[in-house]
Amino acid sequence: MGQFLIVSKVDNLADYCQIAQSYQVGFEYNDFYDPVVLSDEASLDGIWQQYDACQRPAVCTMHGAFLDVTVFSTDPKIREVSELRMLQSMQQARRGKVAGVVFHTNINPFLDAPSYIQNAVSMTGDYVEKLLLQFPDLSIYMENMFDDSPDMLRMLSERLYKYPNYGVCLDYAHASLSRTKIDTWVETLAPYVRHVHINDHDGKHDLHLAVGSGVTDWKKFAVFYEKYFSSLTVLIETTRPDWQRQSLDYLIQLGVK
Repeated sequence: MGQFLIVSKVDNLADYCQIAQSYQVGFEYNDFYDPVVLSDEASLDGIWQQYDACQRPAVCTMHGAFLDVTVFSTDPKIREVSELRMLQSMQQARRGKVAGVVFHTNINPFLDAPSYIQNAVSMTGDYVEKLLLQFPDLSIYMENMFDDSPDMLRMLSERLYKYPNYGVCLDYAHASLSRTKIDTWVETLAPYVRHVHINDHDGKHDLHLAVGSGVTDWKKFAVFYEKYFSSLTVLIETTRPDWQRQSLDYLIQLGVK
């Protein structure tokens, strides 16, 4: 059986710890994608001290740096900073002894020329491969962000799946909001998926609502979960503690959790 996780931040940490203990879920740390935090050793130390004080769950993941991170940029300065932020994320993940780190593809959905996608796959693959080799004790999960189809992740995965610490993070909401059918997303990426993000939405915007409070067909998700995801880590990606509880109760009622 897989492991469900909730988003955690040092804000409201007491609530997150209580939920983790009550529902037997892990954390996906959301404190370490902020470049300001990554550049401040005192802040990093303070955050980890607070987590240590609350008896962290046994199974945790981490969301890595993603804002403005473009390791396939043609601008070498942008690449340099993007690579630095991903490296710093991995360093903090090792410090926190997490199972894996989530990074975004960050491709521009309005730039769909084959040459653009091929360049993104090639350059992202080059750098992620370096991190996979440098941190063999940590998994890297590449997540669909603005992607309008699973093609980029499929091509990237065909190159990197030979590494045991590589996998796809399928963001079910992002995929559901794209122009590609969710069935195509799931069936295309299922061989590579090792981590899943779920939340609800209104059919138009990525609102990170509580599971069961939007328009997502969760009965369909339950079928996918049973067939493809039941042994994986699944993050309930909403930050409000009350919505996390609501989501977990809904999933229990659905028979998934």
